[in-house]
Amino acid sequence: MQLRQQTIFLCALVCAALCGQQVVHAHGFEGNRFFPPTLATDDPFAVDELALPSFTFLKNAAGDDGPSNHEYDLGFEFDKEIFPYFAVGVSNTYVIQKPKGDRSVKGWSNLTLTAKYEFLHNAEHEMIMSIGLEADLGGVGNSNFADPFSTLSPTLYFGKGFGDLPDRLAALQPFAVTTTLAQSFPTSARAANEFDWGIAVEYSLPYLQQHVKDLGIPAPFKDMIPLVEFAMATTENRGVGGLTTGTVNPGVLYVTPYYELGVEANIPVNHQSGAHVGVTVQLWIFIDDIFPHTFGHPLFGGERE
Repeated sequence: MQLRQQTIFLCALVCAALCGQQVVHAHGFEGNRFFPPTLATDDPFAVDELALPSFTFLKNAAGDDGPSNHEYDLGFEFDKEIFPYFAVGVSNTYVIQKPKGDRSVKGWSNLTLTAKYEFLHNAEHEMIMSIGLEADLGGVGNSNFADPFSTLSPTLYFGKGFGDLPDRLAALQPFAVTTTLAQSFPTSARAANEFDWGIAVEYSLPYLQQHVKDLGIPAPFKDMIPLVEFAMATTENRGVGGLTTGTVNPGVLYVTPYYELGVEANIPVNHQSGAHVGVTVQLWIFIDDIFPHTFGHPLFGGERE
């Protein structure tokens, strides 16, 4: 069953890449649809962006490895378009854990490198697909928070807006969905393979105001995108196959032409995922729009079409 899932997933990546075609495209937009960067899952765009700061607060329950603690995660992500529709990125998280009645433990987690390529655009139907590779580099961060082994994860990204619905369903046109599907391959024989999957369901008030009906929504609400994200991982082998963990993340994004500020709750889906609700706050900076002459174009290969 595990081999079948991996084979189907990898075949889907290859077939999708062979069927893709490129059209006129702008930063973060597919047709009239703006797909915002999301907090718990990744969006399908290969663009110039900076997430700084990214802050998450968690309360971890006591377990076999130690007492309960408060955890503060301070992270960043930087993505740069190298060729048209192709970007690379780097991210990491500095973790601070304060156990009850003990001194704090601090350190960096695994350094993560990413590569992403947009291969299919359909402006009329507000659809985009990308493929990518994520590499978590082991042995780089603090041993308390970073794995000693590396993990490679080929990934498929998908985004679809519903502005193409008929006018009788106009109230649903501001909805959009993005999906991330990744198959992990750890370099350690002791670590389990995982199928990581994430879904973000968004309702864009800017889209409602600009492309459906101007309801006179006042600022700052007219620039907000309420959303719910589902960030899940299912183990596949090593004696723990079939266990799914993750969080449901309801929240809201405030979007401007130059930055986006988001806040989400992190609700564990089961006991293995955690015992308490956390919160994430993240600022995305659209550096290609702030510095168009420096970051507003790929490094090589000319402009996007």
